Amino acid sequence: MSTRYLVRISWSAEDQAFIAEAPELPGCMADGGSYQESLANLKVVMNEWIATATELGRPIPEPRGRFLFA
Repeated sequence: MSTRYLVRISWSAEDQAFIAEAPELPGCMADGGSYQESLANLKVVMNEWIATATELGRPIPEPRGRFLFA
């Protein structure tokens, strides 16, 4: 993937797993038993998210890289 999106990774005590998400791609998240595994899984899901959006003719958000708060 050549485009860079913000990634957030957090520990879920309830799931006993790391949860990785790309907030700029709605619903795009993955989990894993380690930080590295959750990130690797998210990369796969992000590529699938973008491929599906492209197939369906839906817009793909431009990466912002960081959140701005007012």
